[in-house]
Amino acid sequence: MHANSSSVVNVDHEFRAHADHHASLRLWLRLLSCTTRVEDKIRQKLRESFDITLPRFDLMAQLERDPDGLSMGELSRRMMVTGGNITTIVDQLEKEKLVMRQVGLNDRRSFTVKLTPAGRVAFTDMAIAHEEWVAELFSGLSNNQQSQLYSLLGAMKKNLQKQEETS
Repeated sequence: MHANSSSVVNVDHEFRAHADHHASLRLWLRLLSCTTRVEDKIRQKLRESFDITLPRFDLMAQLERDPDGLSMGELSRRMMVTGGNITTIVDQLEKEKLVMRQVGLNDRRSFTVKLTPAGRVAFTDMAIAHEEWVAELFSGLSNNQQSQLYSLLGAMKKNLQKQEETS
């Protein structure tokens, strides 16, 4: 999806919507379009500023929240990706000495993954920049608009969870 290494070609999912489509479909495509644009910008900034991918950043964020480390299975569950994907990401971060694996105490076949001290320092720098980028991306909305959007999306999330429970 890149025209060249410095410019990102944004796919606008909303182009698929037509005025005669149901309002819910138009809303979904607008939400998807906004999500894709924000994610693309964050991916670009992480790559340019820290030479890291979004999945690697996300894995480090999970580990930062759990200083005692997480199993490969728990990382896979939290990140909603396959164990093979987690293994690849952990392998890459381990080569860079940002994470380490420790053999499980109760099961020698399992591993706990933790941030190394260098990984903690690197992640802290990335997290600060990440928060600034996200704030910048949402700066076109007033505090009140951001609060309203947050509340509306919370109501939608609650409704989706209720639908999942009843199905």
